[in-house]
Amino acid sequence: MIAPPSRAAEQAARTRLAALAKPLGALGRVEDLAAWLAGCQDSCPPRPPERVRLTVLAGDHGIAAKGVSAYPPQVTAAMVHAFASGTAAAGVLARQHGVALRVLDIAVDADLDTPAGVGAHKIRRSSGSIDVEDALTAAELDAALLAGRAIAREEIEAGADLLILGDMGIGNTTPEAALIAATFGLTADEVVGRGTGVDDAGLARKTAAVAAALARAGDRASDPRARLQALGSADLAAGVGFLIAAATAGVPVLLDGLATLAELSVADELAPGTAAWCAAGHRSTEPAQRLALEKLGLLPVLDLDLRLGEGSGALLALPVLRSAALLAGEMALLSDLAG
Repeated sequence: MIAPPSRAAEQAARTRLAALAKPLGALGRVEDLAAWLAGCQDSCPPRPPERVRLTVLAGDHGIAAKGVSAYPPQVTAAMVHAFASGTAAAGVLARQHGVALRVLDIAVDADLDTPAGVGAHKIRRSSGSIDVEDALTAAELDAALLAGRAIAREEIEAGADLLILGDMGIGNTTPEAALIAATFGLTADEVVGRGTGVDDAGLARKTAAVAAALARAGDRASDPRARLQALGSADLAAGVGFLIAAATAGVPVLLDGLATLAELSVADELAPGTAAWCAAGHRSTEPAQRLALEKLGLLPVLDLDLRLGEGSGALLALPVLRSAALLAGEMALLSDLAG
């Protein structure tokens, strides 16, 4: 069980927010963000996050060969190069908001010619096709979880006061949907969305693949480790380890889209209390992500019909979180004006 954020600091922040020079509750959910951040920092008022670090975990997925994506698997390797060069969408947004970005090859199905360190935590090339086989061996699962923990520690040691977790991998919404379905007892029809924009035939193939994966995993999926091994991937398992390590260290995480919600759904079961250290950056168009938000009790900051991934939605939400802290700390108190 992971220790929760400071309830005393959160309550102190809510008391301060209620006393600001404004009608009670007039800042709506911005006040909730400020209180959450205060609890995570054990500080009232909270400090605007300044040392924000985005880690993009990249990996391929065997299920992509079954026609579940609108793009071929080779795009994953190309996008890793775009992240490394800063030309991906997340790179543009990271520069805008002063966020340090690191991309890591966890399971890309290629030997990449990228800057040193990108492959430092590589587990394997691609992951198993979950409709017919487990995504990982037990040893690979352990290695991926440990890699994720190590990556989070590296980001924290680099000075992060807020972490963002991004994803890159063609076909990844299929295992993500399967993990969420298995975690919350949902069906393939309930969780599967169009991902990269598949047509009706692609959507049918994707739904059938998730249904087959859930049937193959069977009762094993009731155990979070076995679920991750059977239905996940190396990059998703690394994300689970990352979230657990961040929560254990008391460093808040601003979540992105479907990938991070799938990772959190398993992480919070393996290490109860992880979700309390996470805020949802946005609500995506993917039904599995929306359902996981509801099940985990997370209200997203933004709702912009995003479905890109990469950490892009969290990066777009970051200014709102920073504004929440500034308002809590710098607005006048009503009592000061009255005096």
